[in-house]
Amino acid sequence: MTLDVGFIGYRFMGKAHANALSRLSMFFPEAPETNRAVVVGRDEDALTDARDRLGFDRAATDWEDVVDDVDVLYNLGPNFLHVEPSVAALDAGVHVLCEKPLAPTMAGAEQMASAAAESDAVAGCGFNYRFIPAIQLAKRLIDAGELGEIRQVRGRYLQDWLVDADAPWTWRMDAERAGSGALGDLGAHTVDLVQFLVDDVVGVSGRLETFVEERDTPAGETRPVTVDDAYSAQATLANGATCTLEASRVAAGHKNDHTIEVHGSKGSLRFSLERLNELELMREGARGYETVLVTDEDDPYLDHWWPPGHVLGWEHTFVHENYEFLSAVAGDDSFRPSFDDARRVQAVLDAVERSDARGEWVDVDADR
Repeated sequence: MTLDVGFIGYRFMGKAHANALSRLSMFFPEAPETNRAVVVGRDEDALTDARDRLGFDRAATDWEDVVDDVDVLYNLGPNFLHVEPSVAALDAGVHVLCEKPLAPTMAGAEQMASAAAESDAVAGCGFNYRFIPAIQLAKRLIDAGELGEIRQVRGRYLQDWLVDADAPWTWRMDAERAGSGALGDLGAHTVDLVQFLVDDVVGVSGRLETFVEERDTPAGETRPVTVDDAYSAQATLANGATCTLEASRVAAGHKNDHTIEVHGSKGSLRFSLERLNELELMREGARGYETVLVTDEDDPYLDHWWPPGHVLGWEHTFVHENYEFLSAVAGDDSFRPSFDDARRVQAVLDAVERSDARGEWVDVDADR
């Protein structure tokens, strides 16, 4: 089976997924074959360059013209373009992998999840950090009861690309296009990992903050910043554990610091994206943490790569994600994280926004 793949978008995520597809046949030969059939964008000159550089057969400027022409649609565009093309593809029976967050709004996420539920096609959301070997190992340990009863979880995602007040305005700073700022851009990843590793978030008390309220575009036009620069939240999980969530795009000195800590009655673990080949683990009876290098052949996905000790990088998470997604497509199987998983993440983000607006604790599933 060779799957014709179409991309909406060709910049950051376009490069990441095109790179992953080019690696699959070399390192995961059992994965289905793919053909990069068409890439969609608006800037014709940049699009032509992307077509050649990323290995696509052709380019198009309107997704509606090509959505029926492919087997799989990768929706890698800005958040405001997630809903309509993804729903149209699913209605046409085309499989969809959509980048996170699923949609700018809860209503959009619910529409996408409903379309996925009604379609025979596979629909997945691009929470690629689930596919880090150390995170997969953490999941195994937690599910096996190695940490005992989970009592506390901490998740933070810190970046610093907006520390400078003169950093230019982008679509990510516009609520109409992005939905939210650090909350959706970074917090979505954290919420997904918390719910993947431990349990659903059922209640939150959250706060959003915007430190720089307007910025200049590269053309010199001043525009308002209508999303958050940072958020924080206290939360409760369905299993009764307490949880602290935080993200910032103005945390000086942090380039891409995504950290998860899980504390149980028998032990603890912690993970940092900036040291993604390591898992810090404290087992019952130990005096402290040990640092486990997650590169052995029996660790998740590692039998496809290099000898023990030869580390992987951020880009490999997309290879693993694409392998799992495309294998589900070829095998007519389910894929996680699904659109419903992503809808559940969106519900938590929505609850944080509601809590900030009301200044009170909010149940995630309460009437909005």
